[in-house]
Amino acid sequence: MTATLPVEITATRELVQPALRAAVDELEPSMRRIVSYHLGWLDEHGEEVTAGGGKALRPALALLAAQAVRAEPEAALPGAVAVELVHNFSLLHDDVMDGDTERRHRPTVWRLFGTPAAILAGDALLTLAVDVLERAADPAATSCLTESVQQLISGQSKDVDFEHRTDVELGECLEMADGKTGALMRCAARVGGLLGKAEPEAADLLGGFGGNLGLAFQLVDDVLGIWGSPEVTGKPVLADLRVRKKSVPVVAAFASGTPEGERLRELYRQPDPPTEEELHRMADLIERSGALSWTRDAAERYAAEARTCLDRLRPPAEIHTALADLTRFVLERDR
Repeated sequence: MTATLPVEITATRELVQPALRAAVDELEPSMRRIVSYHLGWLDEHGEEVTAGGGKALRPALALLAAQAVRAEPEAALPGAVAVELVHNFSLLHDDVMDGDTERRHRPTVWRLFGTPAAILAGDALLTLAVDVLERAADPAATSCLTESVQQLISGQSKDVDFEHRTDVELGECLEMADGKTGALMRCAARVGGLLGKAEPEAADLLGGFGGNLGLAFQLVDDVLGIWGSPEVTGKPVLADLRVRKKSVPVVAAFASGTPEGERLRELYRQPDPPTEEELHRMADLIERSGALSWTRDAAERYAAEARTCLDRLRPPAEIHTALADLTRFVLERDR
């Protein structure tokens, strides 16, 4: 898989980045330095660097959603900044909980600055996100954000709980994925629409687009967590299998009713860390169980649902094209 971000997505960074930096500048200096490192603006010595951060899909989605209801993108700027701050709050905490030592080809914040600093930096971003959005004086938008945070936390809680279980069902795994990723993508699109003064039906369609796009994104992420290239993803090969993560392809294999799925379940139950040979064996079992194909097909279905919402919304032609291109990027990306 390979893809480049649509130009309309990258263009939104010119609006979002100055506003995001202005928000982060409000943080206390020690927190500001840690957050700026996490966002790719500073190196570990506090010196400015040009290496970028993440893909910034969520803020781009918020701005495009406002344009989809024929508002100016600037109307959704507080929402765009807020969802990006929440997203990075979740990444800081996820890295601590998952024990990940590298993100975007650099040491994670907890590894470099310590676990307490990473947790506090995440907390600072969450409160800052709510503060930024409250200034827009749109209670519905603020409510949307706080509800999505609760769903995100619930999804992450389920993910942690799954680590101690071998009886995870496919339905609850997809529900977890919706909480972890779908909820904030749904919020990004809906908040953009709300700040753009969308009618209720249009706001719902935007939320449907974002939520389905988020689920497609998470399923592709789960595939990359097993089969992605470390040079591209910045994560170790077979990363999710090393920690026996119950991602969608793994649980789909468990639910496949195949001998390969049962053998995978047995390997997941072993008390000792898997060997390199066992890791490759696990990946092979998932593929031969049909779970890899099932996960890719499911991602395609969610993307198709997102496009259906988009078609019903009938945004301006150039915005329709940009959002349709975004669904293709989500399916074809390699990082």
